[in-house]
This record gives sequence, C-alpha cells and structure tokens, in this order.
Amino acid sequence: MRKNKKKPNRVGKVFGVIFSILLVAATMYLLFNLVKLNVLPTKILFLVTVVFVLLDLIFILLLCFATKGVVSKVICIIFTIAIALGSCMGGYYISKTGNLLSNMTTVSSNAKTTVSVVVKKSSDLKKKNDLAGHSIGVLQNIGTVGSKKVLKDLSKSGIEMNQTPYESMTDMLAAFYNGEVDSIIINESSRDQITDIEEYAEFDKNTRVVYQTSYEVENTDKANAVSNITNTPFNVLISGSDTRGGFDENGRSDVIMVATVNPKTGTILLTSIPRDYYVTTACDAGDGCQQGALDKITHTGIHGTNTTKRTVEQLLGIEINYTFKVGFDTVTDIVDAVGGIDVNVEPGYECSNFLHAPGLSVHAGVNHLNGEQALGYARERYAYSEGDRQRTKNQQQVLMGIVNKVTSPAIVTNYASIMDSMANTFSTTMSNDEITSLIKYQLNKNPKWKIEQSMVDGTGDTQMCAELGNAAYVMVPDESTVTKASNKINAVMEGKSADDVE
Repeated sequence: MRKNKKKPNRVGKVFGVIFSILLVAATMYLLFNLVKLNVLPTKILFLVTVVFVLLDLIFILLLCFATKGVVSKVICIIFTIAIALGSCMGGYYISKTGNLLSNMTTVSSNAKTTVSVVVKKSSDLKKKNDLAGHSIGVLQNIGTVGSKKVLKDLSKSGIEMNQTPYESMTDMLAAFYNGEVDSIIINESSRDQITDIEEYAEFDKNTRVVYQTSYEVENTDKANAVSNITNTPFNVLISGSDTRGGFDENGRSDVIMVATVNPKTGTILLTSIPRDYYVTTACDAGDGCQQGALDKITHTGIHGTNTTKRTVEQLLGIEINYTFKVGFDTVTDIVDAVGGIDVNVEPGYECSNFLHAPGLSVHAGVNHLNGEQALGYARERYAYSEGDRQRTKNQQQVLMGIVNKVTSPAIVTNYASIMDSMANTFSTTMSNDEITSLIKYQLNKNPKWKIEQSMVDGTGDTQMCAELGNAAYVMVPDESTVTKASNKINAVMEGKSADDVE
C-alpha cells in the first residue's frame, strides 16, 4: 500500500518540475523581449520583472511542494499553463513590435527605379527580341538615366532600336498613339502622371510592357537629429508614396505633411501641402532633380524623399529633422487588418462614385470603410469642387482613422496581423533609440497631446511642369498662407500654440 501512495506523489512531483520549467522558460521569453524592445521605463520594467518572478516562485512552490491532492494539483497546473501561454503570447507580440521598429528604422541606402518598354496592347511586338529594328520614343531631358539603361541592356542582347527623342511626355505619348513610334520608354513611377492626363486615362488598359529593368540610386535622405527627442521640438516630413513596384522604389509624393512636435508643450501641428502645389524644386547634388525648376510638389518624390524634404524646407523656410515615408497603397492592408476605419463626411461632400474606387459611395455622416475604399477616399479629388484641398483633408481623416484604431484596445485581438501589415509600409530616418525614447517618455509623463492642423492654399491654374515637360493643372501658392503656415510651425517650435497665429 505504501508503494501505491508514493507512486502518485512521484508522478505529481515530476509533473510539477516539468510545468515549473515551462513556466520559467515562458517568463524568461517574455522578459527577454521586453528588455530587448527597451520601451518600458526602468521602474515599470523592474516592477513587471518582480511581479513575474514572484508569480513563478509561488506556482513553483505550489506545484512541487504545497499541493498534495490530485484536484488541487490539476487546478494549479491549469493556472500555470494559462500564465505560461499568456507570457508566450506577450513575448510574441513584443517581438513583433520590435521587428516592426527595426524594419521602420532600417532605411535602405539605395532606392530602386524601374523602367519599362511599353507597346500598344494590339501591337505584334510580344517579347524583347521582337523589338529589334523597331522605333522607340525616349524623353530628351527627363529620366535620361533610365532610358540609357534600357537601351544599353537591349544593345547587350543584340537588340538595336531606332530612337526618336521628345521634349515632353505629352509629345511622346501623342507620337506613340499616332503610330509615329512603335514603343516608348517610361519610368514606372510616372504611370500615374500619364493617367492623370484626361486623354490618356486608359493608358494602363490599352498598353502592355514588353521589357522591364530596374537599377538602384543612392538614397540621400539622412536625419538631422535633435540632441534630445524627448525635450527638444522637431519637424517630421510625412511623405505618402504612390509607388507600384515596392516600398523601396521612388515614386510621386501623394501625401505631403509636416508634423511639428513639441514634447515640452505636448503639441503636434500637422501642416498639409496639396500634391499639386506649384513649387521651385530643390535637392542635393546626388538626387538628380531639375534644381530650381517649377513643378508640382508631388513630382519631387520621383527623385527620392530627400528631394521632397529639401523642397518643403525651401518652401516653408524651416528645417526638417526626420522623414517618415508611407507606402500609401499598402494602407489598404493596414485598414483591413484593423477591421476598417470610420470617417465622418460633412453634408455636401457625399459622393456616389469615386474615380480611384469605382462603385464606392460615401454618405453624409459616419462611413465605415475597408482598405480599398479608404484608399479610394484618400486619393479622390475629381468629385470635389475644392479638388486637391478636399483630398488633403480626406487623407488626414484616413490617417487619423488608422491611428484611432491602432491605439484602441481592440488592436489586441488582431495584433499580429496588424504588425505584419505594417512591416513594409513605413520607413523613417528616426532611429530605434529615438522612437523607444519617445515611447518611454509617453509612459512616464503621459502627456495629453494637443493636435492642431494647418494647410497652405492657392489658386488652380495650368502651368509648365518640369517632370512632364508640358503644361498641366497646378495650384499656384497663395504666399500669405505659406507665410502663415511657416509662422504656425515656428510658434509651436517656440512653445506657443499655432492657433494663436493670425
């Protein structure tokens, strides 16, 4: 009888040891990821460590020594499994967060540019070798590096073509559709420029790519870091790229905002610049832009985020410390991952059909949008008499809708997929240490952020655009609104409210 009594005790002790080891391993996994992420203030991290160590000790004592009966042992094991699973899940989520921050702050040293040889869909030219001996249109002064790259690659394959140079995109497109040339070379980042021209709105549907190549250019975008990001005001350029070939590719800046952050006063000012704003382009020597040329500000993104940054600095007379690039097309994945967003449409701004999202309709009041609908809403301008002004407001609504969802308790239920959807969506020149310092500051001080908004304005007109080599719709700046926006930014940097600026 004694042997039979000892056997269950031995089995219970074995199970106690096994589950104790699992509990300690799960706790170590959680704490390791917490320390690695480095976002918790020291006091909170110490408190969390003490709590979990005490929990482990309590349950180890219960599992191995205190509980004698089968029922009590089973109950103790169930609680141990629950705590271990919770620790593993927490460690996994924290690891996902760390990977996201790492991806965001690892800015590629090079940016990709993709160039294509395009023919009409009805053309007999089906593959690369068919191009030999045929005519091809190239831009004379725009995107010459890409054109030379394509022609050189074709020549290496023994394919020579008869080149016809054109001064502007519209001249080349007209010649292409009139049959003067069999094919044309385009930079893939210029596709939306083409489809924005009314007579070529169906360009994507009635053409196809016969040959395509990519090459890399240096990414000259660097941070101008502040000494202490938790107590020094700073400016961040938020650039929403419309690239189709991947997040590492340069493309037009469809969303342009300057976020002015003053940690001391807890103030954030969002200054929006319409994408069609007609500005003087500025860039560094390695960017390859047409320095000093007049163009829509959206076209600056074709030469990289640094060109957009330099142009905005020149326009507003400010210094930008960091950039934050958003792959705007991938916003669809984020919106879907958070279960959609809500936007409030003011009376008079309802719409039954959007150009970039056929079939999408929004009514006055609160609308729940999925990813595709949110992107269509953020890109639409033709449905509004205010055009680009209203699009800019819609973009702010979409971004704030995402922020509201991401910062809500509901994020926990779909956290992993949200982290995955964000993985290749953001890129910033802010360092990992600076981001974690801001998070620690938020947890320590818990400042109540006041968000203010501003936007420059102008008048619609048709002017010559350098990247198109042709006249197009632009918004000519109202210099008084530019001055006001600059003064508001300076006010927030100095610790004042932007709302006080007249």
